[in-house]
Amino acid sequence: MRRTSFADMSCSIARTLEIVGEWWTFLIVREAFFGSRKFGEFERALGIAPNVLTQRLAKLVEGGILVVESTSQNGKALSYRLSPKGRDLFPVLVAMLQWGDKHASGPEGPPVRIVERRTGQAIAPMVMRAASGEALDVSEVMPVPGPGAGEAVRRRMAEVAELTQSRRKA
Repeated sequence: MRRTSFADMSCSIARTLEIVGEWWTFLIVREAFFGSRKFGEFERALGIAPNVLTQRLAKLVEGGILVVESTSQNGKALSYRLSPKGRDLFPVLVAMLQWGDKHASGPEGPPVRIVERRTGQAIAPMVMRAASGEALDVSEVMPVPGPGAGEAVRRRMAEVAELTQSRRKA
């Protein structure tokens, strides 16, 4: 089965997914943030095949990203909304959109902007920040084992630290 390309879609997130992501999941989440709730709304907005949409929605519900609710007496009409876990994906989507605006946008420029409701002003670019609030570049951060790291992760992080240190000396 051949995939449909998102390269010509007028969406920085879609263009970003063309390069770095799974085909439909983040686009379904994007549409949920845009207000889609019903199966047909997702289907129309995305042009996605019903069988693929059914599978992806089920996975998003199973993964706790979306919550499904019955909106009719007989339980046949369903509505999907983002769970708190799903809403936590918003910064990821914004970061993907901003990356896409910079690296995958068409010659016309970004097709969608995210603005503050109150002012209509575009939001600032996503930035990594130190605990002090200072902006950080990728060269100023490093991975370290977290509290849940097992032995394999600890070994890998030790290798990464060694590599980083040896490259800084070179």
